[in-house]
Formats: sequence, structure tokens, C-alpha cells
Amino acid sequence: MIRVALTGHVEGDWPLALPVRLGASPPDFVTAAAADDFSGLPDTICDIFGGARRILLLGIGSTPDEQIMEGAGAKAAARTLQSSRLAIDLRGLRRRDAIACLTGAVTRAWRYDRLRTIRQEDAPKLTDVSAVTDDSDLGKRWARELAVLEALEFARDLVTEPSNTLTPCEFVARLEQIATGGLTLEVLRGDGLRRAGLAGLLAVGGGSANPPALAVLRWPGTIDAPPVAFVGKGITFDTGGISIKPADGMWDMRADMAGAAACAGAMMALSRRASPAPAIAVLALAENAVSEAAYRPSDVLRHANGTTVEVVDTDAEGRLVLMDALGMAVREKPLAIVDLATLTGSVVTALGHHMAGVFSNDDALAAAVSAAGAAVGELLWQLPIDESHRRALDSDIADLRHCSPERGQPDACHAAAFLREFVGGVPWAHLDIAGVETIAEADDRHAAGATGFGVRLLDRLVRDRFEDPGRL
Repeated sequence: MIRVALTGHVEGDWPLALPVRLGASPPDFVTAAAADDFSGLPDTICDIFGGARRILLLGIGSTPDEQIMEGAGAKAAARTLQSSRLAIDLRGLRRRDAIACLTGAVTRAWRYDRLRTIRQEDAPKLTDVSAVTDDSDLGKRWARELAVLEALEFARDLVTEPSNTLTPCEFVARLEQIATGGLTLEVLRGDGLRRAGLAGLLAVGGGSANPPALAVLRWPGTIDAPPVAFVGKGITFDTGGISIKPADGMWDMRADMAGAAACAGAMMALSRRASPAPAIAVLALAENAVSEAAYRPSDVLRHANGTTVEVVDTDAEGRLVLMDALGMAVREKPLAIVDLATLTGSVVTALGHHMAGVFSNDDALAAAVSAAGAAVGELLWQLPIDESHRRALDSDIADLRHCSPERGQPDACHAAAFLREFVGGVPWAHLDIAGVETIAEADDRHAAGATGFGVRLLDRLVRDRFEDPGRL
């Protein structure tokens, strides 16, 4: 995490970023001719070299929102990544806008370099941001946001970690590191999974030398109310199992635990900023591998509630581990359940890499989740669960199949229809985040690699919907 210091003056000769409103003149000391025609339109930037310092003028328009301000901060960071320092002049901005600008700079500056050992001294990176402010209360508000950003970085690092080091066991070890200050962790393994009837998790993880686990994080909050529940798919690597994947692109399957990482990050954020809302996260952790013990297409699994499930494709493993995790979450009698999973390629076909799909059995919850995502720039598009999607899962030998055997079908919708069978009457939203959990190439707003999609969304959802006792 880069260091952010709040100060009342501009440090030394650090590069200086100046947000400029539409039509406003740059400060008097900005005399370069390059600034003469700078209008301050949103998403524009004027990079001025020369003189005592480098200056970046950041266009924010006349009435900037949080996304415009985050974009401005991110652009400033992207332009100064080869410098270790950046100053941002936040004077005159609303507190919300100042926080958003800093947030953009911090999230854009993230880089995973834990495993780099060669010539690190020759790879400069942005490490310090000086926030110039005349708002004496900005520090308290920034401390709360910083707790969320630290959790976001935790999740991004997890998603980036290679699968030979981030096994299910090591994932649990990382969770143990954040289970402090009232955030507690319970883990089921081996016989504990069998006693709980978690047949899906046992089947999916059974082919790997790295055994599966179910991790449950709990945050008590201070409100006397049932918790909101997060459920995350945590497949630390996905070969496809017996229905093995093609080699091309399989290296990306180290990120198949991004849903669990996001849920863990959200719980870390709630605890670090002392949210009053009770919350729980149920994380299904497994490696889907190939061996003589691997589960097979045509196997029938019995869920803890007695439902029998015919396996069609072992590469559709995510919905089987989520089946178990959802069942465990329901036992907590939560106010609502939100699950996150890199679940299907078909949602990428439908929505590309621009937004995630959301499915729900409750319109109000779906709207709240979508609004939270829009507020933090993690966009969702609601997709349907039609009765035809459920009928496609009818099985000749079991209560249902876990996916349709017909190719070219709307698999994201079938997956959602399958998951809905295990949430009972609890308000539920399913976020299929395949396609948005990583970014292939960096741009002015986003660093390449893991995005941490879902951490800020879930935190914002709790903040807006579950922290006011009068709304529960």
C-alpha cells in the first residue's frame, strides 16, 4: 500500500496534480503555454514539464461525481508511476471529491511485486502521495476509506498469487492474518466437511493433493440484527477436472478464487472501519484437479438438505462448491445473501469485460447491489432466471443436474437457476464476475491484473443498506 500523508503545503519538487474545474483558470504559478487552452473537461489531462516541478492539470468538469474524481486521481498516478512521489492539491474540493481523488490514485498505483527478485532497484514505483488540504477533518474520513483500500489490496494480492503457493490451506492461513479485532474465523476440513454434508466441496476438492476447506468469517457489528451473508467461490486453481480445460488460457485459472477473495476483503474492510452491521462470509476453498480420486461426469451428489445432484461437467465445479456454501449461509438465517463467483464464460460472452452479471430472487436487493456497484465503479447488469432455465436442469436419475448438457445454452442463467435452489426464501443476489476479476492491460484508470472487483461494492452495499437499524 502506498503511503498517503495529509499536509497543508506542497512538498519539495514532487510532481504536482491540480484538479481543475470546467472553465476555471489554472493557478497563477502555472504559466506554461500548454495550459492556455486547457478547458477542465472531465477525463482530460495536461502534463506540463519544465520549471521547478512537473505539473499535471486534471480536468474534472463543472459538477464532478465520485467516478470523475477517482478517474482524475488515477490518471495522476498513472502518469507518475516512474516517480516515487506525487503531490495532489485537494484544496477547495468537497470532502467527498477529495477522498475520491485520493482513492483513484491509491488504487491505480497498486502493483504486485512480491515475487520479483531481479533488478528490483531498477523498477521505480509510486510509493508516497502528499495530499495538500485545508480540511482539518479530512483525516478521519480518509482513515475509513483507507481501511477499505487496504482490504482491496489484500484481495488483489490474493487473486494474483500463483496457485502453487496459494493452496486452500494457504488461503486459510491468509484469512487467519486478518481475523483480528473482533473478526473471527472458523474452518471446516476433512471429517468436519463430511459431518456438515458438504458433498459438493468434497467432490470438487477430492482429486487434489491439496484438500478443500470451508472458511467462515464472522463480524459481530453492534446492531442487534441477523447478519448479511457473503458467499465466495474459492477455487484456487481449476484444471476442469476430468472435463479438462484446453491449455490455452488455463494459466488464468489461478484467479478462479476471486469471489472468495472479494468476500474476504469485504469482511476485512467492515472490521477495520468498525462497521455496526453484523456480517458473515462463507468461502468454499478447493483445487479442481485430476487424479484417480477426481469426481466424474454422471456422479450423483447428495446435498446436506437431501437434494440429489447429477454431475454433468466437472468443469462446472463452481456451482457445486457454492451449493454447499449457500446452504451453510442459509443456516445463519441472514437478512440477505450475496454470492460472488467467476462462474461462467457465457457471462463474458454477454457482457464482455465491462460489467458483471447479477441474478436475484429479490428485486429490491438486486437494485441495492447494482446501486452500490455503480457508486464505486463496479458495474452490474441484471440477467434473468426463467423457468425454462430451471427445466433445463431436470435429471433422469436425480433431483436435478448442475448444468445443462446442451451446448450453446445460456449457462450463466442455468447456473443461477441451480444456485437459487439452495437459498430457500432468503433474499439473494448472485454476481457472476467472470471477465471483470482481472484486467489484461493497464490504462489511465486501472492497473493491469487483479481488480478486487466486489470488495468496495460489498462494503458500499453494507454501508448504504445494512448499517441503519431503521432500514432493516
